[in-house]
Amino acid sequence: MVRWFLGVVLGLVGLIAIVAVAGYFILKRPDVPYETLAVKYESAASRYVDLPGGVRMHYRDEGIAGGPVVLLVHGFSASLHTWTPWVQRLGDEYRIVTLDLPGHGLTRAPAGYQASIESFRDEVEAFAKVQDLQRFTIGGNSMGGHVALEFALAHPEQIDALMLIDSAGWPVAADANEGHGPLIFELLRNPVARSVLRDLDNSRLIRQGLVSAFPAHPELVDDAMVARYAELSRAPGHRDILLGLMRGGRPLATPERLTAVTAPTLVMHGTDDNLTPFSFGEQFHAAIAGSQFAPLEGIGHAPQEEVPDDSAKIVRAFLQSAATPPAHHVAVR
Repeated sequence: MVRWFLGVVLGLVGLIAIVAVAGYFILKRPDVPYETLAVKYESAASRYVDLPGGVRMHYRDEGIAGGPVVLLVHGFSASLHTWTPWVQRLGDEYRIVTLDLPGHGLTRAPAGYQASIESFRDEVEAFAKVQDLQRFTIGGNSMGGHVALEFALAHPEQIDALMLIDSAGWPVAADANEGHGPLIFELLRNPVARSVLRDLDNSRLIRQGLVSAFPAHPELVDDAMVARYAELSRAPGHRDILLGLMRGGRPLATPERLTAVTAPTLVMHGTDDNLTPFSFGEQFHAAIAGSQFAPLEGIGHAPQEEVPDDSAKIVRAFLQSAATPPAHHVAVR
Protein backbone atom coordinates (compact mmCIF):
# COMPACT_ATOMS: atom_id res chain seq x y z
CA MET A 1 0.00 0.00 0.00
CA VAL A 2 2.77 2.42 0.94
CA ARG A 3 4.68 1.60 -2.20
CA TRP A 4 1.53 2.15 -4.25
CA PHE A 5 0.92 5.51 -2.55
CA LEU A 6 4.52 6.62 -3.14
CA GLY A 7 4.22 5.56 -6.75
CA VAL A 8 1.08 7.66 -7.18
CA VAL A 9 2.75 10.68 -5.54
CA LEU A 10 5.84 10.37 -7.69
CA GLY A 11 3.67 9.93 -10.75
CA LEU A 12 1.75 13.10 -9.94
CA VAL A 13 4.99 15.01 -9.33
CA GLY A 14 6.31 13.82 -12.66
CA LEU A 15 3.06 14.78 -14.39
CA ILE A 16 3.16 18.25 -12.83
CA ALA A 17 6.77 18.68 -13.94
CA ILE A 18 5.88 17.63 -17.49
CA VAL A 19 2.92 20.03 -17.57
CA ALA A 20 5.09 22.84 -16.18
CA VAL A 21 7.80 22.25 -18.80
CA ALA A 22 5.21 22.00 -21.55
CA GLY A 23 3.54 25.18 -20.31
CA TYR A 24 6.86 26.96 -20.31
CA PHE A 25 7.51 26.14 -23.95
CA ILE A 26 3.92 26.98 -24.93
CA LEU A 27 4.28 30.42 -23.32
CA LYS A 28 7.87 30.98 -24.45
CA ARG A 29 8.20 33.84 -26.89
CA PRO A 30 11.17 34.70 -29.15
CA ASP A 31 12.60 38.15 -29.77
CA VAL A 32 10.76 40.35 -32.24
CA PRO A 33 13.04 41.93 -34.89
CA TYR A 34 13.37 45.71 -34.75
CA GLU A 35 12.29 45.92 -38.36
CA THR A 36 8.98 44.25 -37.51
CA LEU A 37 8.43 46.49 -34.50
CA ALA A 38 9.30 49.63 -36.47
CA VAL A 39 6.56 48.97 -39.01
CA LYS A 40 4.01 48.90 -36.18
CA TYR A 41 5.34 51.45 -33.70
CA GLU A 42 7.15 54.15 -35.68
CA SER A 43 5.29 57.32 -36.58
CA ALA A 44 5.92 59.94 -39.22
CA ALA A 45 7.84 61.86 -36.54
CA SER A 46 10.17 58.95 -35.67
CA ARG A 47 13.88 59.61 -36.08
CA TYR A 48 17.08 57.80 -35.04
CA VAL A 49 20.46 59.03 -33.90
CA ASP A 50 23.67 57.10 -33.20
CA LEU A 51 25.25 57.99 -29.88
CA PRO A 52 28.82 57.38 -28.67
CA GLY A 53 29.03 53.94 -27.13
CA GLY A 54 26.85 52.19 -29.68
CA VAL A 55 23.29 53.18 -28.72
CA ARG A 56 20.99 53.89 -31.65
CA MET A 57 18.30 56.05 -30.08
CA HIS A 58 14.74 56.39 -31.34
CA TYR A 59 13.22 59.81 -30.73
CA ARG A 60 10.57 62.21 -31.92
CA ASP A 61 10.96 65.98 -32.26
CA GLU A 62 7.51 67.52 -32.47
CA GLY A 63 5.55 70.66 -31.76
CA ILE A 64 6.73 74.18 -32.60
CA ALA A 65 10.23 74.02 -34.08
CA GLY A 66 11.32 77.37 -32.62
CA GLY A 67 9.52 77.04 -29.30
CA PRO A 68 11.01 76.41 -25.87
CA VAL A 69 12.34 72.85 -25.71
CA VAL A 70 10.72 70.30 -23.41
CA LEU A 71 12.49 66.92 -23.25
CA LEU A 72 10.43 64.09 -21.75
CA VAL A 73 11.72 60.76 -20.41
CA HIS A 74 9.44 57.72 -20.01
CA GLY A 75 9.34 55.20 -17.16
CA PHE A 76 10.42 51.59 -16.69
CA SER A 77 9.24 49.24 -19.47
CA ALA A 78 7.39 52.12 -21.17
CA SER A 79 8.33 54.10 -24.29
CA LEU A 80 8.01 57.56 -25.79
CA HIS A 81 4.42 56.67 -26.75
CA THR A 82 3.35 57.51 -23.19
CA TRP A 83 3.90 61.22 -23.93
CA THR A 84 1.68 61.40 -27.03
CA PRO A 85 -1.24 63.02 -25.13
CA TRP A 86 0.98 65.88 -23.94
CA VAL A 87 2.55 66.31 -27.37
CA GLN A 88 -0.94 66.75 -28.77
CA ARG A 89 -1.93 69.28 -26.09
CA LEU A 90 1.29 71.27 -25.66
CA GLY A 91 2.85 71.13 -29.11
CA ASP A 92 1.14 74.35 -30.16
CA GLU A 93 3.49 76.32 -27.91
CA TYR A 94 6.49 74.08 -27.21
CA ARG A 95 9.02 72.00 -29.08
CA ILE A 96 8.59 68.61 -27.45
CA VAL A 97 11.34 66.01 -27.74
CA THR A 98 10.64 62.48 -26.57
CA LEU A 99 13.02 59.52 -26.65
CA ASP A 100 13.26 55.80 -25.95
CA LEU A 101 15.87 54.84 -23.38
CA PRO A 102 18.12 51.82 -24.08
CA GLY A 103 16.19 48.60 -23.53
CA HIS A 104 12.92 50.38 -24.28
CA GLY A 105 10.81 51.18 -27.30
CA LEU A 106 12.69 51.15 -30.59
CA THR A 107 16.10 52.17 -29.23
CA ARG A 108 18.87 49.66 -29.86
CA ALA A 109 21.67 49.07 -27.36
CA PRO A 110 24.90 47.14 -27.95
CA ALA A 111 25.25 43.63 -26.58
CA GLY A 112 26.08 43.59 -22.89
CA TYR A 113 24.81 47.13 -22.30
CA GLN A 114 24.88 47.89 -18.57
CA ALA A 115 21.71 49.84 -17.87
CA SER A 116 21.34 52.06 -14.82
CA ILE A 117 19.92 55.42 -13.83
CA GLU A 118 23.40 56.87 -14.31
CA SER A 119 23.88 55.33 -17.76
CA PHE A 120 20.45 56.59 -18.82
CA ARG A 121 21.38 60.07 -17.54
CA ASP A 122 24.54 59.92 -19.63
CA GLU A 123 22.61 58.80 -22.74
CA VAL A 124 20.30 61.79 -22.32
CA GLU A 125 23.38 64.01 -22.05
CA ALA A 126 24.86 62.48 -25.22
CA PHE A 127 21.55 62.87 -27.04
CA ALA A 128 21.23 66.53 -26.03
CA LYS A 129 24.78 67.19 -27.18
CA VAL A 130 24.31 65.54 -30.57
CA GLN A 131 21.02 67.39 -31.06
CA ASP A 132 22.52 70.70 -29.89
CA LEU A 133 19.92 71.11 -27.15
CA GLN A 134 21.79 73.62 -25.05
CA ARG A 135 19.03 74.58 -22.61
CA PHE A 136 15.67 72.92 -22.07
CA THR A 137 13.04 71.81 -19.60
CA ILE A 138 13.45 68.17 -18.67
CA GLY A 139 10.64 66.04 -17.30
CA GLY A 140 10.14 62.40 -16.55
CA ASN A 141 7.59 59.91 -15.31
CA SER A 142 8.44 57.21 -12.75
CA MET A 143 11.96 55.92 -13.51
CA GLY A 144 12.18 58.66 -16.15
CA GLY A 145 11.63 61.22 -13.41
CA HIS A 146 14.59 59.76 -11.55
CA VAL A 147 16.68 60.06 -14.74
CA ALA A 148 15.52 63.66 -15.22
CA LEU A 149 16.39 64.50 -11.61
CA GLU A 150 19.88 63.04 -11.93
CA PHE A 151 20.40 64.97 -15.16
CA ALA A 152 19.31 68.21 -13.48
CA LEU A 153 21.73 67.57 -10.62
CA ALA A 154 24.61 66.77 -12.98
CA HIS A 155 23.96 69.51 -15.55
CA PRO A 156 22.15 72.43 -13.89
CA GLU A 157 23.56 74.83 -16.49
CA GLN A 158 21.38 73.19 -19.18
CA ILE A 159 18.09 73.16 -17.29
CA ASP A 160 15.38 75.79 -17.64
CA ALA A 161 12.95 73.81 -15.50
CA LEU A 162 12.42 70.32 -14.04
CA MET A 163 9.21 68.27 -13.97
CA LEU A 164 8.89 65.18 -11.78
CA ILE A 165 5.77 63.21 -12.72
CA ASP A 166 5.02 60.44 -10.22
CA SER A 167 8.78 60.18 -10.00
CA ALA A 168 10.86 57.41 -8.50
CA GLY A 169 14.08 58.17 -6.67
CA TRP A 170 13.46 57.90 -2.95
CA PRO A 171 14.38 54.81 -0.91
CA VAL A 172 11.51 52.33 -0.91
CA ALA A 173 10.45 50.89 2.44
CA ALA A 174 10.62 47.10 2.62
CA ASP A 175 6.85 46.85 3.06
CA ALA A 176 5.90 49.58 0.58
CA ASN A 177 2.82 48.55 -1.43
CA GLU A 178 3.08 45.07 0.05
CA GLY A 179 0.15 43.09 -1.26
CA HIS A 180 -1.17 46.07 -3.23
CA GLY A 181 1.28 46.64 -6.07
CA PRO A 182 1.02 44.97 -9.49
CA LEU A 183 1.90 41.26 -9.41
CA ILE A 184 4.40 41.60 -12.24
CA PHE A 185 6.60 43.92 -10.15
CA GLU A 186 6.35 41.62 -7.14
CA LEU A 187 7.56 38.75 -9.32
CA LEU A 188 10.33 40.76 -10.96
CA ARG A 189 11.82 41.54 -7.56
CA ASN A 190 12.51 37.81 -7.13
CA PRO A 191 15.64 36.64 -9.00
CA VAL A 192 14.24 33.15 -9.65
CA ALA A 193 10.95 34.52 -10.99
CA ARG A 194 12.87 37.02 -13.14
CA SER A 195 14.79 34.26 -14.87
CA VAL A 196 11.59 32.26 -15.51
CA LEU A 197 9.58 35.24 -16.72
CA ARG A 198 12.31 36.45 -19.05
CA ASP A 199 11.24 34.37 -22.04
CA LEU A 200 7.52 33.95 -21.36
CA ASP A 201 4.42 35.65 -22.72
CA ASN A 202 3.66 38.08 -19.89
CA SER A 203 0.67 39.77 -21.52
CA ARG A 204 -1.73 38.95 -18.69
CA LEU A 205 0.67 40.27 -16.06
CA ILE A 206 1.32 43.36 -18.16
CA ARG A 207 -2.40 44.03 -18.46
CA GLN A 208 -2.86 43.67 -14.70
CA GLY A 209 0.03 46.05 -14.06
CA LEU A 210 -1.31 48.65 -16.50
CA VAL A 211 -4.84 48.50 -15.08
CA SER A 212 -3.32 49.04 -11.64
CA ALA A 213 -1.52 52.12 -12.98
CA PHE A 214 -4.81 53.74 -14.13
CA PRO A 215 -7.12 53.34 -11.10
CA ALA A 216 -9.56 56.05 -12.20
CA HIS A 217 -9.66 55.01 -15.86
CA PRO A 218 -8.87 51.29 -16.28
CA GLU A 219 -10.72 51.35 -19.61
CA LEU A 220 -7.66 53.09 -21.08
CA VAL A 221 -5.87 49.74 -21.00
CA ASP A 222 -6.93 48.19 -24.29
CA ASP A 223 -5.47 45.31 -26.29
CA ALA A 224 -3.32 47.70 -28.35
CA MET A 225 -1.65 49.15 -25.26
CA VAL A 226 -0.95 45.71 -23.79
CA ALA A 227 0.43 44.49 -27.10
CA ARG A 228 2.72 47.53 -27.39
CA TYR A 229 4.26 46.93 -23.97
CA ALA A 230 4.58 43.18 -24.54
CA GLU A 231 5.99 43.37 -28.06
CA LEU A 232 8.45 46.22 -27.46
CA SER A 233 9.81 44.36 -24.43
CA ARG A 234 10.74 41.54 -26.81
CA ALA A 235 12.98 43.67 -29.03
CA PRO A 236 16.44 42.04 -29.19
CA GLY A 237 18.30 42.67 -25.94
CA HIS A 238 15.45 44.49 -24.21
CA ARG A 239 14.50 41.72 -21.79
CA ASP A 240 18.03 41.45 -20.43
CA ILE A 241 18.18 45.21 -19.86
CA LEU A 242 14.75 45.39 -18.23
CA LEU A 243 15.45 42.50 -15.89
CA GLY A 244 18.90 43.87 -15.10
CA LEU A 245 17.33 47.12 -13.95
CA MET A 246 15.31 45.21 -11.34
CA ARG A 247 18.47 44.11 -9.52
CA GLY A 248 18.68 47.49 -7.78
CA GLY A 249 21.68 49.73 -7.16
CA ARG A 250 20.83 53.31 -8.05
CA PRO A 251 21.50 56.81 -6.69
CA LEU A 252 18.79 57.81 -4.24
CA ALA A 253 17.28 61.16 -3.40
CA THR A 254 18.01 62.74 -0.05
CA PRO A 255 17.02 66.18 1.24
CA GLU A 256 20.72 67.06 1.28
CA ARG A 257 21.27 66.15 -2.38
CA LEU A 258 18.17 67.97 -3.53
CA THR A 259 19.25 71.30 -2.09
CA ALA A 260 21.34 71.52 -5.27
CA VAL A 261 18.20 71.71 -7.45
CA THR A 262 17.74 75.40 -8.20
CA ALA A 263 15.70 75.27 -11.41
CA PRO A 264 11.95 75.90 -11.22
CA THR A 265 10.45 72.51 -10.40
CA LEU A 266 7.00 70.98 -10.80
CA VAL A 267 6.17 67.92 -8.71
CA MET A 268 3.03 66.17 -9.98
CA HIS A 269 1.85 62.99 -8.29
CA GLY A 270 -1.34 60.93 -8.25
CA THR A 271 -2.71 60.28 -4.78
CA ASP A 272 -3.63 56.70 -5.78
CA ASP A 273 -0.30 55.77 -7.35
CA ASN A 274 0.59 52.28 -6.12
CA LEU A 275 3.90 52.06 -7.99
CA THR A 276 5.66 55.16 -6.67
CA PRO A 277 3.96 56.12 -3.40
CA PHE A 278 2.31 59.52 -3.08
CA SER A 279 4.73 60.17 -0.22
CA PHE A 280 7.50 60.39 -2.84
CA GLY A 281 5.84 63.45 -4.33
CA GLU A 282 5.46 65.00 -0.90
CA GLN A 283 9.13 64.39 -0.16
CA PHE A 284 10.28 65.88 -3.47
CA HIS A 285 8.17 68.96 -2.85
CA ALA A 286 9.51 69.36 0.69
CA ALA A 287 13.14 68.90 -0.35
CA ILE A 288 13.23 71.12 -3.46
CA ALA A 289 13.03 74.76 -2.48
CA GLY A 290 10.34 76.72 -4.27
CA SER A 291 8.91 73.69 -6.05
CA GLN A 292 5.27 73.65 -7.17
CA PHE A 293 3.25 70.67 -5.99
CA ALA A 294 0.33 69.32 -8.02
CA PRO A 295 -1.36 66.41 -6.22
CA LEU A 296 -3.94 64.68 -8.42
CA GLU A 297 -6.77 63.25 -6.35
CA GLY A 298 -7.73 59.67 -7.22
CA ILE A 299 -5.21 59.44 -10.08
CA GLY A 300 -2.56 56.79 -10.48
CA HIS A 301 0.92 56.44 -11.92
CA ALA A 302 0.75 58.10 -15.36
CA PRO A 303 -1.35 61.31 -15.29
CA GLN A 304 -0.13 62.29 -18.76
CA GLU A 305 -2.23 59.38 -20.05
CA GLU A 306 -4.93 59.01 -17.39
CA VAL A 307 -5.95 62.68 -17.21
CA PRO A 308 -4.16 64.29 -20.18
CA ASP A 309 -6.28 67.45 -20.30
CA ASP A 310 -5.95 68.30 -16.61
CA SER A 311 -2.28 67.36 -16.35
CA ALA A 312 -1.31 69.23 -19.54
CA LYS A 313 -3.11 72.33 -18.27
CA ILE A 314 -1.02 72.18 -15.08
CA VAL A 315 2.17 71.75 -17.11
CA ARG A 316 1.35 74.67 -19.40
CA ALA A 317 0.72 76.97 -16.44
CA PHE A 318 3.95 75.83 -14.80
CA LEU A 319 6.05 76.32 -17.94
CA GLN A 320 4.60 79.78 -18.46
CA SER A 321 5.38 80.75 -14.88
CA ALA A 322 8.91 79.37 -15.17
CA ALA A 323 9.56 80.88 -18.60
CA THR A 324 12.69 82.81 -19.39
CA PRO A 325 13.42 84.22 -22.85
CA PRO A 326 14.10 80.99 -24.78
CA ALA A 327 17.11 80.44 -26.97
CA HIS A 328 15.70 79.37 -30.32
CA HIS A 329 17.52 76.29 -31.56
CA VAL A 330 17.52 74.97 -35.06
CA ALA A 331 15.00 72.16 -35.20
CA VAL A 332 16.39 68.70 -35.89
CA ARG A 333 13.77 66.79 -37.83
